[in-house]
Amino acid sequence: MQQPTDIIEANDDSFTDEGADLGGESSLTSLSSSVMSGVEENGRTYASYGKEEYGAPMDEQEMDRIDMAHAKYFMLLEKKRWLAPISANPQKVLDLACGTGIWSIDFADENPSADVTGVDIAPIQPKWTSPNCHFEIDDIEQPWTWKEESFDYIFARDLLLCIRDWPRLIDQCFKHLKPGGWLEFQCINGTLGCDDGTVPDDSQFKEYDRLLRAAATAFGTPLEDPAGYAKWFEAAGFAGVTEKIFKMPTSPWPKDPRLRIVGAFEQENLTGNLEGISTRVFQKGLGWAADESAVFFAGVRRDIKNRRHHSYYPFYVVYGQKPLLTAK
Repeated sequence: MQQPTDIIEANDDSFTDEGADLGGESSLTSLSSSVMSGVEENGRTYASYGKEEYGAPMDEQEMDRIDMAHAKYFMLLEKKRWLAPISANPQKVLDLACGTGIWSIDFADENPSADVTGVDIAPIQPKWTSPNCHFEIDDIEQPWTWKEESFDYIFARDLLLCIRDWPRLIDQCFKHLKPGGWLEFQCINGTLGCDDGTVPDDSQFKEYDRLLRAAATAFGTPLEDPAGYAKWFEAAGFAGVTEKIFKMPTSPWPKDPRLRIVGAFEQENLTGNLEGISTRVFQKGLGWAADESAVFFAGVRRDIKNRRHHSYYPFYVVYGQKPLLTAK
């Protein structure tokens, strides 16, 4: 497995340990009120559509987090939304688990030739969009109803805590791509990294990382799965499979200005959304009560903000092309 070899240089500016707090009408109007409203748990709202439970909420706070993450990844990937070498004039594009739809909308705006479909189990996309962008509510782990060999490009980002059978999903992507079409997955590998030993073994952030991965595995959605994307792409029949790994700082500790901004985004993402990211998974996977998690998260937040701890998460980008000629 490829490992990122670049070392991020830490910024040596003075700081405190607390760190820096930093179209057309869609078909969504026809959904039933139960799907639109979701289900309430511990003061957060979760999607009620789909066969399996999804670990993250679908409320306003989560929508803000998704849109902030969109800006964060744009900075991390050096002002790129996608890396696959797709054609200059893509026609049919599918965005899996599109969240608020922000990637779909941006792609549609940048590629007027494309007809972009965003799909998610949570109905949190805008009602009105560009004419070449629309949204559907569906469970991508169920059999797809789209026509096979109909898409030029299929994209997915941060399919965390939701996919329980990656080879099946990737096989469905392969079947629904036109020959010569591209599949691209982008996702955090939820294994905390540190290159210089500055994160101590007794760090609560490090303990949180261990517990979250254990909870996610018990939930059926291991956070280490992105490390397997490349082999699953190849097993499905994709050619030219490329894996790129980027280091995403968890606070603004890097010296590099771009990565310092990325770290500020990720610190806000983590400290402002620990409950949303973790409470349901800790309950389902570890049997923790919500109040028990809240007490633990307070210490985790302090550690995340400590810029003497040079931690990061690996961010995987994997893409591959369906061959022009495939075996029947």
